[in-house]
Amino acid sequence: MIDIGINLTNSRFDKDVETVISNAKEVGLQALLIIGTSIKESQKAIALCATDKDFLYCCVGIHPHDAKTLTDDSIGILRQLAKNAQVKAIGECGLDFNRNYSTPQEQEKAFTAQLALAVELQLPVYMHQRDAHARFIELLKPYINKLPKAVLHCFTGSKKELEECLALGLYIGITGWVCDERRGLDLLDLLKYIPSDRLMIETDAPYLLPRSMRPKPKSSRNEPKYLPYIATTVAHARGETLTELIQNTTKNSQHFFNIHPI
Repeated sequence: MIDIGINLTNSRFDKDVETVISNAKEVGLQALLIIGTSIKESQKAIALCATDKDFLYCCVGIHPHDAKTLTDDSIGILRQLAKNAQVKAIGECGLDFNRNYSTPQEQEKAFTAQLALAVELQLPVYMHQRDAHARFIELLKPYINKLPKAVLHCFTGSKKELEECLALGLYIGITGWVCDERRGLDLLDLLKYIPSDRLMIETDAPYLLPRSMRPKPKSSRNEPKYLPYIATTVAHARGETLTELIQNTTKNSQHFFNIHPI
């Protein structure tokens, strides 16, 4: 398995990041993709990758929450960071009109600038969208045919939104949201509509701890070692064996990020 989304530079991992990585390996994970959410966090992600180059990879980008930090120099810095061999995508970028920590205008500017950079560098793009689907699709369309690949991580949308994403050729990242009996039931029903060659799985740790875990962990912090719980839920909802689901999602992740673990 490959966890295509972990916020490993988050302060909640500061005290035991080596143990978190070790635990991920023990349950059979082959690689972790560390999410870059700002210039600073992207730099930290690259530094962390240097400690285990056969297991840790990352993307570099500016999250919509941090879009207000975009300066005239930001894209140039990301361009330089992307030269590092451990960098496999541009992102996390996109739109989040749910919280608007940055204004919609700031978010749109940062999103399109990073889409253009991904096209320029011919790197995949790792995207976020919340409560902004129509505008997200509108801004993405001019770039999609020029991008090598694109994934919408942590998909939580409707069937119509899923269909529109798939029509653009997007890969779909699924998190522990599907393990939430309060708000994940609609998504659970949509899993069967995702083509087997476009599906990937992720924890989005330290967020979205799978609520289906029994016994429930003492800590609310999610970790890559819990990815098997997500895989099990997804496989069951799709009517697939766990082995089949893991084989397909791992192959997709290796292909998407050009990761070929030893």
